[in-house]
Order: sequence, then C-alpha cells, then structure tokens
Amino acid sequence: MPPSVQPVVSDEKLPSAADVVVIGGGMAGTSAAYALAKKGMSVALVEKGRIAGEQTSRNWGWCRQQHRDLRELPLAMKSLELWGTLNKELGVDTGFRRTGLLYVTTRKADFEQWEAWTLRARDFQMHSRILSASEAKAMTSGSVPDWIGGVHSPNDGRAEPAMAGPAIAEGARRLGVTIHQDCAARGLDIEAGKVAGVVTEKGRIKARAVLCAGGAWSSLFCRHHGLRLPQASVRATSFATTAAPAVTDGGLSMPDVTIRRRLDGGYTVGLGGRGLVELSPQGLLYARQFWPTFKKRRAGLTFGVGRSFFDGPETFSRWSLDRASPFERHRTLDPAADPALMQLGLTRLGEHYPALKGLTVARSWGGMIDSTPDGIPVISAVDPLPGLYLSTGYSGHGFGIGPAAGQLAADLIAGDPPIVDPSPFRYSRMIDGTDLGEPGMM
Repeated sequence: MPPSVQPVVSDEKLPSAADVVVIGGGMAGTSAAYALAKKGMSVALVEKGRIAGEQTSRNWGWCRQQHRDLRELPLAMKSLELWGTLNKELGVDTGFRRTGLLYVTTRKADFEQWEAWTLRARDFQMHSRILSASEAKAMTSGSVPDWIGGVHSPNDGRAEPAMAGPAIAEGARRLGVTIHQDCAARGLDIEAGKVAGVVTEKGRIKARAVLCAGGAWSSLFCRHHGLRLPQASVRATSFATTAAPAVTDGGLSMPDVTIRRRLDGGYTVGLGGRGLVELSPQGLLYARQFWPTFKKRRAGLTFGVGRSFFDGPETFSRWSLDRASPFERHRTLDPAADPALMQLGLTRLGEHYPALKGLTVARSWGGMIDSTPDGIPVISAVDPLPGLYLSTGYSGHGFGIGPAAGQLAADLIAGDPPIVDPSPFRYSRMIDGTDLGEPGMM
C-alpha cells in the first residue's frame, strides 16, 4: 500500500442539485472542484472510494516542467506557478518544495534527447541548464558512474502525494464544495440529449455540468453512455525507503531508477518507463490507436493476461443505474508492486550511490496509470453530449500538472478565458481521425 493518505471527512448529506458535479477525488478532480468554487459555483465532488486513494497518492511526487511534451509544457509551467502559492493559499502544507530536479545519464541517446528538448523549450521561456560531464558529477557528489552529462531544472520541485490531494480537497470544502466518499457515480442523468445530472449509489444530483475525472475508470464510464475514449492502463511500481542519506534535496533521475526526497527523510523510488500492460477488451478495442506508443515504449513494458480481461476498468461491463455498478465493486485499485522491479531499483541505487546500498523498503505499492495514445490528457467538453466534460488520461503526469489542469477544466466549464490554449487537450482528437502520432517527451 502507498503511504497513509491524509483522511478527508465526507459530508453527510448529498445535495439535490449543484452547478457542477465532479466525478473523481484524485488530483484532477479536487483541483477542478477547488478552481470552480473559487469562481463562485456550487460543486459536489463524488468519489467511489477515498480522496486521493488511487493514482494521486501513488505517483513519484515530482512537480516538473522539465521534459514535458511541448504540447503540455504551457500547462506544466502554469502549474508550477500555482504550486508555489498553494501552501500559503490553503493554509496547509502540501509538501511542495521548489528544490529543483536533476537528470544524469551514461547513455548518449538520453543526453542528445535532453539537449534537443532544452533548446526547443526556450521558445516557451522555459530555461533549464544542460550539464557537462564534470558538472553532472559535481552535482551528484558520492555517485559512482562516469556521467556523460545531465540537465538541471532549478525551478521545478516536489510535493507529497499523500498530503497534497487531501489538502486541496479540504480547501475546496472551505469554499463550499461538498465531498462524498464511498459514493460511486453510476452514470449520467440525461434529458433531451443533454446532461441533467448524475445518478450516484446514494441518490441523484441535478447539475447543468458534469466533469468526469475518473482516471483509469473514465473510459468505462464513457463507454456506458456510448462514447469512445481511447485509454490504456499501465501498472507501475514504486516504493518508499526508510530514512536514508541525503544525496539530493529534490528529485534525481538516473539510468533505470529515479528518486525523490521525502519529508520523512526517506526516498520515493520509481522505475521510469517500466510497467505491466494486461490484455483487456478495452485494450483490444483501442490497440490500433496505441500502436505508435507501443513501438516507442516497448522496451520498458511487459505484457500478460490477468484479471483485467474479466474484471475492472477495462472490461465491457454493463449495468443499470438502479443497481450496483463496477465502480462500487472496486472502491480502490490497489495492484501489488512488482518484486522484480523493486529489486532492480534497489540494485541500481546501490550501484550508483554506495551510500544508498542496502536501503530498507518501508512500503511498496502499485498504481494504474491512465494513458492516452499521444501521452497528453483530455481536458475538454464532450461535444456529442452537451454538459459533459473530461479531465483524464494524464499518462503519469497528472500530479505535477494537476493545479493548472484543474484550473483549465474550471475555465472551460465556466466559459471563462482558459489559463492556456486548450486545443491540444480537446476530446475531439480522440474520435475524429486525427493522427495522434506518438507521444513526445514524458
């Protein structure tokens, strides 16, 4: 299991109506609810399990602009601005610290890719510093490998996933948002071809707009209403160590392993680009659109057949709104960590840093990363069904860009000028034959 998530108390009474219902209590949903409430709108947030119970509390905790897909970079830059104000604005610690992020490598292909990205990112006024071999070594005192170079993004930072989502949710509540946990949204209430609200397991909420921010469950929810949403889930592994020597104050990416300094003195350890994809009906349905991504990411993925084919968010389940839905049968996606990947992470840490050899794992967890074919999210109105909006498919980036993504979703729902150009994130690209190509930088 991931680190204990800061608990959030649910509101006892389900409202009969709200301006907006937000489905999903992860970073995308809580940030959108918070931004909508700041606009003076009444909001009900419904979550089938617990706030931040799934991927929001299971990510690495990086808040970065560096190496974002350039289509996503403006949103990431706005998000870093918002992260810098959240602790003061909320009056609660999200764990955010502007510590900078550092990448080092022994691989020529990595370094060439970083150089090319850094040059292009300057068009967005995003300035990182390419490091020579000697500079990379100087910034990783105590490391063993002969790095050929690296890149440093001093304005990026880190936050605590188990703290940040609940902190934003509580901030939304103070602005009037009602929060309903263990309250699955079974489907949409539709009248005259438009959204009129949401049917939950605890009752119906009337609303003129609904935002689905359901992570790995979003495609299943849309499919229930005859809407296509190409998504695939990648099962990732991470773990937290006990207290360890401070080789970095922020985040450090090295070949095969990534670490992020935690407030408790340990590290969150991730295995970049590695994960498990299980064969599923949804995966088969959208296989053709994901083929370019598969070819690019193939080296780090393993494949198998498991429960996903028969159960969970990627099945072709059917249900009626007056009976229990799949969302009630699976309150929290809690896949196990992959022991082989954990051992790889520990081994690489010891090889790179003798001071980190023999670290003890405090806890480990798996997570389901909701991905799109082009590796950037859908934050958009759903034109075929007026009143429905999506904020999903974050492809492993949702925590870091969450604050600005929530603001963008709120802007679109309210009809206000958007915080960034929303066109890269439009839903229509998923269904109108747009050549999605392959994902850019991750």
